[in-house]
Amino acid sequence: MRYLVLSDIHANLAAFEAVLRDVKHRHVGYDAIWFLGDLVGYGPEPNECVEQMRALAPAVSLAGNHDWAVLGKIDVAAFHDLAADVVNWTREVLTAENRAYLQDRPTQATVDDFLLVHASPREPVWEYVLDPATALANFAVMGTPYALVGHSHLPLLFVTNPAQPKERPRAFLVSPNTSIFLRSGLQYILNPGSVGQPRDQDPRAAYAVLDTEARTWTLYRTEYPVQHTQAKMRALGFAEPLIVRLQLGR
Repeated sequence: MRYLVLSDIHANLAAFEAVLRDVKHRHVGYDAIWFLGDLVGYGPEPNECVEQMRALAPAVSLAGNHDWAVLGKIDVAAFHDLAADVVNWTREVLTAENRAYLQDRPTQATVDDFLLVHASPREPVWEYVLDPATALANFAVMGTPYALVGHSHLPLLFVTNPAQPKERPRAFLVSPNTSIFLRSGLQYILNPGSVGQPRDQDPRAAYAVLDTEARTWTLYRTEYPVQHTQAKMRALGFAEPLIVRLQLGR
């Protein structure tokens, strides 16, 4: 099976649509979509992004921390002020049907050898896996050889040998168009990066394709009209730091 793996769209329709176009342009075939959460938050088009995802009918579609905040499952006091402002705005504009879709999203899923979460295996909605120490703690509770996570907006890969549990996991920032062979006997935590708000100083939308037969993980990047999203944000009165960060990829 080949899976198109998406995460952290964050109400950025231009980036979402660019990824879908890029998948067709590259002739990247896939059998199903796995979405790792955060359809909304930060961006100006929450309804459009939810509706696009609903139309795609992903095999897995998870809840992220911004999705939960919009639903009132997380107190906005846990967010910085600018993010909280967009959460509150999203609550006002989200349709009842799209709210119901977010409400129905699970926080995790397991498909064969793959655990899927938004944030981390031990805290599925809100923990950043950014360093080997955090990865090591999460490898210990995964229960599967592979975990797919989002949340950090960084296309990271962590790998460890479970036969050497005290060994420090290795960490990699995955380059675009690079296929990583997933070796048997090892454990991996894989992050496809963010569709709608990358934070690795590369503003291009990120996504990945997982081939479970070939055991490969391939990261892709594609440009999108950042200025289109920025113009919509400005028209809605969003804070300038949220707008500028899109062109900086951070």
